[in-house]
Amino acid sequence: MTLELSGRALLLCNCEGSMTLDAGRIAKACGAKVTGEISTQLCRSQIDRVRRALGAERPPLIACTQEAPLFVETAGEGPLPGLVDIRETAGWSKEGAEAGPKIAALLAEAMIEPVPTPTMTLKSEGTCLVYGKEATAVEAARQLQGRLDVTVVLDARTEIAPPAVTQFPLFKGRITAARGHLGKFELTFAGHAAVRPSSRGVLAFEAGQDRVTASCDLILDLSGGKPLFAGDAKRDGYVRVDPGNPAAVQKALFDLCDLVGEFEKPLYVAFDAKLCAHSRSKKTGCTRCLDLCPTGAIAPAGDHVAIDPGICAGCGQCAAVCPTGAASYVVPRIGALAARLRALLTTYRAASGSRPVLLFHDGRQGRETLAALARFGDGLPARAIPVALNETTQLGFSALMAAFAYGAEAALILVAPSKREEMAATAAQMGLAETVLAGLGYGSGRIHLLATADPDRLSEALARLPEQAPMVAGDFLPPETDRMLARLALTHLHRHAPLQPERLPLPPGAPFGAVEVRTEGCTLCLACVGACPTGALRDNPERPMLRFREEACIQCGLCRVTCPEKVIALSPRLDFTAEAKAERLVKDEEPLACLRCGKPFAARSSVERMIGQLASHPMFAGDDRAKRRLLMCADCRVVDHFEGKQPLAAGERPRPRTTEDYRSGAAGDDDEPKPKKS
Repeated sequence: MTLELSGRALLLCNCEGSMTLDAGRIAKACGAKVTGEISTQLCRSQIDRVRRALGAERPPLIACTQEAPLFVETAGEGPLPGLVDIRETAGWSKEGAEAGPKIAALLAEAMIEPVPTPTMTLKSEGTCLVYGKEATAVEAARQLQGRLDVTVVLDARTEIAPPAVTQFPLFKGRITAARGHLGKFELTFAGHAAVRPSSRGVLAFEAGQDRVTASCDLILDLSGGKPLFAGDAKRDGYVRVDPGNPAAVQKALFDLCDLVGEFEKPLYVAFDAKLCAHSRSKKTGCTRCLDLCPTGAIAPAGDHVAIDPGICAGCGQCAAVCPTGAASYVVPRIGALAARLRALLTTYRAASGSRPVLLFHDGRQGRETLAALARFGDGLPARAIPVALNETTQLGFSALMAAFAYGAEAALILVAPSKREEMAATAAQMGLAETVLAGLGYGSGRIHLLATADPDRLSEALARLPEQAPMVAGDFLPPETDRMLARLALTHLHRHAPLQPERLPLPPGAPFGAVEVRTEGCTLCLACVGACPTGALRDNPERPMLRFREEACIQCGLCRVTCPEKVIALSPRLDFTAEAKAERLVKDEEPLACLRCGKPFAARSSVERMIGQLASHPMFAGDDRAKRRLLMCADCRVVDHFEGKQPLAAGERPRPRTTEDYRSGAAGDDDEPKPKKS
């Protein structure tokens, strides 16, 4: 069977009758036209249908991923078809006969054209450092010799017989610092020494040197000690294995031999330094991304942070917690992810689906777990809609809120057990989302986290999900930024909430809220305005004034740490009133008029505080003119200074005398030149 949607063919197959497909229901939900009969063996006897569809102006979408290599081969040099799995995710299930709405939803999601991900090129010429303590390191180098340009560094004095023929450089030393990534590692050694060519029974080395540096493309770490890098398993080009595990060592050797050439690496995170709220004027504000990055790819760089794309492993935690959107995930972008959620849930409901549960999973381990559940278990329930992500750690507050605003009843996040420790950011985002949902009256327990690769545990977790009150589904178009998506979703959820509080308190660290200013202590110095990265705090160029717009506040705390009077406090909350979108006056006052010319020139509070602080200073004690100048504008202060007595004046300058003055006697006796002594 072929569906035609937006000029693109969508090929469906019931996989030799192993799935129940309701063509009319699916077509109605997707808004597609049905042509031809349903396929039963699209990958074998009916492959001609694929060939005909590939000849169309736009490449078709084929509802099968198992035979992807065959379909790609059939496409030849032409455009590749799109592929979507409806068998393991929907059709192969105990509830497969009721999975029509979910199948329609998955097909609607697959029709969204993916946005290409930007990439960077990593180049490796095969220069490999083997670092270890035992003969295992030397033997590994022997096997790599001829395939890679190998150097061995032994991190201990060991009883290793010298080779009869020197096949690769061999040194001893200890790595004290390491940085970089595939194709660009930089290492620092202590006790670095070359092997002595006269070594006889065992290896002997020259005198060691410290602070020796070296570079390489690849590192094989067989030291058995602490890893050289944080998040070592995610560092491209760094392979660390247990030297006592021969199978693991052999696998590492095979993997290393493939790491020669040029490689395209996705640029997982887009970063806009202008939006970063890390610091201002050496005052630290937001450190969320720095606290979470598992690989150390993020480092302070002045008033903002810098992300090394070569080190970034794409977990997305920085983007999930970034309050300003300075760091945004691009695999996919938040707008594209929200568009997928919208297509899934609106199509599911249009096909008469009910009580939808979103199952977020990564595209590797999670997909394998779903396939195992379909092949050997009961399969996914008809209401469980899978959402494949590059990494589950990329999920943030805005995406979760959008899921519920588009009508999801619950959400289950499936995590590989090996990534359990990386879920701190996601768990915090889940907690914030649960706080908001509960505060709006939607109840608690709508978001769940499950760390397993066991399909039976997944099936049990889905079966145990408590029944929740249905959500009113929204249909707003997804914006391109996290902040705006969160605002649209929150507005919709509040509008239809069982409870509709004007203001909802949030836990500390939440990226929404107000600043509370003790106005009696505020001098309107406006240091907070200069520090605010989002423009939530603003001044008035015409008069001393401090204004605040709560919708723009991200609770970074820069205003609090910058304020010299320490009169600012943060108040995390969600304000659903119109006041949050408008600027409100925090404090204003009449400007101080110049004591001399009468021109307004400063905030009265700031000047009065300055006078109070300088009252005991030696330069101002007892000097009324100096105190008065603090009450003058800059121009009048200069004029007044030169009108008064100069403290460094040396009296009247002597009149120049000429030769004529001396001849006429006008110079005076005291000016007569004295005769020189003989």
